[in-house]
Amino acid sequence: MSALLHIDTLRVGVIAISHESNTFNPALTTIEDFERSFLIFGRVPEKGIDHHELMGFFESLEEEKLEAVPLLIAIADPKGRVSKDAFDHLLTLTFQQIKRAGKLDGLLLAPHGAGVSEEYPDMDGHWISLLREQFPRPFPIISTCDPHGNISRQMIDALDALIAYRTNPHLDQKQCGMAAAKLMARTLRGEARPVLAAAFPPIAINIACQYSFGEPCAAIYAMANDLLRRPKVLSNSVILGFPYADVNTMGSGFVVVTDGDPKLAQDAADEMAGWLLQNRRNYCGEMISADEAVRVALALKEPVCLLDMGDNIGGGSAADGTVLAHELHRQTRGLNIRSFLCINDPAAEREARAHGPGARLRLSIGGKKDNRHGKPFVAEVAVLKLFDGKFHEPEVRHGGVTQFDMGSTAIVETDSHVTIMLTTHPTCADSLQQLVAPGLEPESFHIIVAKGVNGPRAAYGSVCRSFLAVNTPGATCADMRQLAYQYRRKPLFPFEDILDSSESGISSPADLQAAVTH
Repeated sequence: MSALLHIDTLRVGVIAISHESNTFNPALTTIEDFERSFLIFGRVPEKGIDHHELMGFFESLEEEKLEAVPLLIAIADPKGRVSKDAFDHLLTLTFQQIKRAGKLDGLLLAPHGAGVSEEYPDMDGHWISLLREQFPRPFPIISTCDPHGNISRQMIDALDALIAYRTNPHLDQKQCGMAAAKLMARTLRGEARPVLAAAFPPIAINIACQYSFGEPCAAIYAMANDLLRRPKVLSNSVILGFPYADVNTMGSGFVVVTDGDPKLAQDAADEMAGWLLQNRRNYCGEMISADEAVRVALALKEPVCLLDMGDNIGGGSAADGTVLAHELHRQTRGLNIRSFLCINDPAAEREARAHGPGARLRLSIGGKKDNRHGKPFVAEVAVLKLFDGKFHEPEVRHGGVTQFDMGSTAIVETDSHVTIMLTTHPTCADSLQQLVAPGLEPESFHIIVAKGVNGPRAAYGSVCRSFLAVNTPGATCADMRQLAYQYRRKPLFPFEDILDSSESGISSPADLQAAVTH
């Protein structure tokens, strides 16, 4: 009997180096950023990631009677590139932990898929390929992935299977981790022999089209679900892409994992990519400006959520954008209309805190990190509340995180009834508790601004009657054509047309196949 069949002796290492790197944000992500979120080695986190794929790993490995060996968990909030020093330190920790772990029989990985470091544009592909060098096949390495990643050939070649979340907002992260761990168990038992293939259609899907519970995104998943019914197909994944990483892997992708049939895997991945090519014009996105969005919102039944796409914290933007603050102040002044927004501004928070609740002062808010997200919003405000910034989200929400810490927080209000939450740390708008915990009533606002695109839909869906995606300027501007790319691949729709233009270089079925698979 093979040693692999002695399930109680098998040990599976778990590694997460997860970062969504926005190359249009000049602020580097440091090791302190990881320490502020999660930097844990040699143990399972005690709390905070209850609905994350990592917990899916640990729970399913226990169910399958495999020993989980937590090696490194390094997660930082979205921001600019990961600094060379930070990435070098994470690699050092990873291989130190591997050395200390002793014998391992497999690895489960949780990259984001959109990691970029100062040195490596394909950060995730680099660290995963280093693991493959240390653990040659047939040692199994199976990975999860955020569908907002930009998968690479280097990543695919180093893995035996890759499974991306299937929902956006990401509500199935834990289930995704469980699926990966169960596939690992089947692989170690000799019950499955996963092989994967990928296709890379030259298409960048607009971020506004990536809401999986509505069209046009739902159509992609319906197509993918149909292919899952085929014999020997173990999983398939839709990679929606991360448009805010200026790298040559930026764009959409499809991954198929089959049971020992590489040709079937590649044919199915190519078929999915071909479907997107034929339907590409449905994924360009519709844009609405800030002034129009506020006008429309004022005519709708409250509460209305305005999605500040250009200052999407979950996409690594500045978090101190003021475009909608200016517009709300302008259009609601003199009206009995209440609105809310959150701005990361430690200096303004400190000033408001120093004056204390009940004080009135003239405050310069936001627009300080760069010149891309609006000018500072200057207004006389009243200090309403002070808050420690900590809150807990009990429900499954985008990102799988349950513990939040905005740092020291002050809540102020303008004479136009614009309520502004001033935070010390940027915090994704992924939990309604961000408002509830400090004592605000979400239902009391006509307009709630959320600095995000799809994640806030899960957080505010129980309160807001409608959502308007606003094409604000910034490092996560929804109109990708406004961003100054230097390294993206060409041709790439919608920047260049494909199939219809002689400049695309695609003029035959062979050209199309090459564009899709490489």
